[in-house]
Amino acid sequence: MQNVTLIISLVLMLAVGLVFFRAVRAVDSDTPLTDVETKRSRLIWGMMIVGVIVTLGSLRDWPHAIPTSGDIVQVNATGGLWYWEIDTTEVPLGKTVVFNLTTTDVNHGFGVVDEEGTLLLQTQAMPGYTNKVKYVFDKPGEYRVICMEFCGIGHHAMVNEFEVLAELEG
Repeated sequence: MQNVTLIISLVLMLAVGLVFFRAVRAVDSDTPLTDVETKRSRLIWGMMIVGVIVTLGSLRDWPHAIPTSGDIVQVNATGGLWYWEIDTTEVPLGKTVVFNLTTTDVNHGFGVVDEEGTLLLQTQAMPGYTNKVKYVFDKPGEYRVICMEFCGIGHHAMVNEFEVLAELEG
């Protein structure tokens, strides 16, 4: 996904830059550039170069990429009006847990709170897309999944639970 975003961004940046460059030259391509036109052309090329550098620097390594191998526990959660369906009820303490989130209908805000009601993590769950968020639980206990985005009349009931255990059997 990030490669497609990167390529589209660079192509569109190039297209906009070429349009601006052509606009500067549109006056009369047979006459030499004036000092003002030369400065504008340099400014446009400079902005394109800075834009490419910023785009490559920010999209090359997608900031939200999560590894899915090694000692990582995968938890799949699906939201719908007005429920969370989670494929596990027990999560190990001290291990990286990756929540794979999607919905069957509208956007929902996936939030996990501890027994004191402290929000530990959140992200958007969207239809047709799987968002991932990772977390390492450092305390055993009961944790609740809540909806963080108002999704209708049953929003308040959109709750599920799982337990973080020091040692999982099996």
